[in-house]
Amino acid sequence: MPARPLSDETLHLIDAIRTALAQRSDVEERPLFGTYAFFVDGKMCIAVKGEELLVRLPPERHSALQEMQNTRELSPGGGMQGYFWVEPNGYATRAQWNFWLHEALAYNPQAKATPPRKRAAANPPPAAPSISKSKRHSIFDDDTP
Repeated sequence: MPARPLSDETLHLIDAIRTALAQRSDVEERPLFGTYAFFVDGKMCIAVKGEELLVRLPPERHSALQEMQNTRELSPGGGMQGYFWVEPNGYATRAQWNFWLHEALAYNPQAKATPPRKRAAANPPPAAPSISKSKRHSIFDDDTP
């Protein structure tokens, strides 16, 4: 069954993350459990699903982070400590956006890597989604300095 096309909002969010990580040489993009994930140094760092971000943060800060507005735990049962969904209102300003990106990247060197999975030879990796140059814009176009 073919994958559903991504919405314009999702594509813009993916592109914004791609732009934010463009200076790094250790970034890999790929689908992961219904998200479009960005791996830094071989470790899942940040992902997109719809208009939400999935960020990987220090498990020891889980309690404090779960109290923040516009966030929710990936696994309310506690099985995935340190993984949070951030709703659009939680990254709507440049300061909020930078906070989540900085937090995820700061934790990445300490994060435990997931062993690489083996792919079947017949399944080539999916192509990264892209946005035409005419539609490309910042998610902060409406921000005022």
